[in-house]
Amino acid sequence: MSSFVPGHIKARESGILKDRIIKAFDILSSCVLCPRSCGVDRLSGEKGFCGTGAKAVVSSYNPHFGEEAPLVGSRGSGTIFFANCNLLCNFCQNYEISHGGEGEEVTPDQLADIMLGLQNTGCHNINFVTPSHVVPQILSAVDIAVQKGLQVPLVYNTSAYDRCETLSLLEGIFDIYMPDFKFWEPEIAKITCSAPDYPEVARKAIKEMHRQVGDLVLDERGIAQKGLLIRHLVLPEGLAGTRQIMRFLAQEVSKNSYVNIMGQYRPCGLAYEVPSLRRAINKNELREAIHAAVEEGITRLDRRRRVLLFEWA
Repeated sequence: MSSFVPGHIKARESGILKDRIIKAFDILSSCVLCPRSCGVDRLSGEKGFCGTGAKAVVSSYNPHFGEEAPLVGSRGSGTIFFANCNLLCNFCQNYEISHGGEGEEVTPDQLADIMLGLQNTGCHNINFVTPSHVVPQILSAVDIAVQKGLQVPLVYNTSAYDRCETLSLLEGIFDIYMPDFKFWEPEIAKITCSAPDYPEVARKAIKEMHRQVGDLVLDERGIAQKGLLIRHLVLPEGLAGTRQIMRFLAQEVSKNSYVNIMGQYRPCGLAYEVPSLRRAINKNELREAIHAAVEEGITRLDRRRRVLLFEWA
C-alpha cells in the first residue's frame, strides 16, 4: 500500500492551514481573489463579478465517473460543483449553474460533511469544481473535515483564471491541480468570456501549479496522488488555439504533462451569439487537435484520448 499522505493533513498538523484560512478571508473584505479584482466586501454580503457573497453556493455533489481515468478509478471522483463562476464563458455547458447561480448556500461545517460523505462512499478524491471564487470557504471547510477524518487528496478543478497570489495560499494543501487551458488568443477570450487577459493569466497560473505539485503521479492502482492534470476543450474552427497551447505545455511546463484533450464541445448558453461557436466540433477537428499535441511533444494523454490516438495513427 502507498504511504502517501495528502498535503491537507500535514498542513493542519503544522498550523499552515489555519494561517492560510486567516489570509484568505482577509482578502474577501475587498475581494481580489481572482483577476477580476472587484474589490467588493464579500464578508458583508456584497457581490462582485462572480455573484457570490460570504458563503459558498453548492449546486450538486456526487461520485463522478465521467472524469479523467486517474481521478475516477473504480469508485469515482467525489465532485462538488460550486454555483457561480469568475470566468463565465458564454458557451458553458453548466450555464444554469455558472451564470444562473443555481444551488444553495452552505456553511463550512456543511461543506465539510459533504466531503466526508463522498469519502465514505469510497471516492478516491474530493474534486472541487469551479473553486476560484470560494477559496477561503473551501479552506475553512477542509480544516473541519480533516479534524473529522478526511484523508483523500483534494482536486482543484479550475478554468485557470486564477491569481498566483491566491494559488500560493493552496500550496502544500492541494495535491492535485486540474486547470482547463481554454484559449490561446486574447481576442477569443474577450469574445467568449470578456477576459482578454485570460491567456496570460492561465499561462502564469498553470506554471505556478506545476511549480507546486509537479507532473501527475499515480499510485499502484493508477489513481492520482499528486500533480498537474491539464484539460483542453477543442473548439470549432481552431478557436481554442490547440497547437499553441500544447507547444506552451511542452516547452514551458513539462513534456510529461498529463493532458485530456476534450471533444465534447456543443453550443450551449449564449454560444449562438458567436457564429463560429454555433456547431459542435467534428471528428476531424478532434483528430487534428490530438495530432497537434503529439507533434508538439505532448503524448501523455488521458486514456480515452490514447484510444483515439491509436485509431488515428
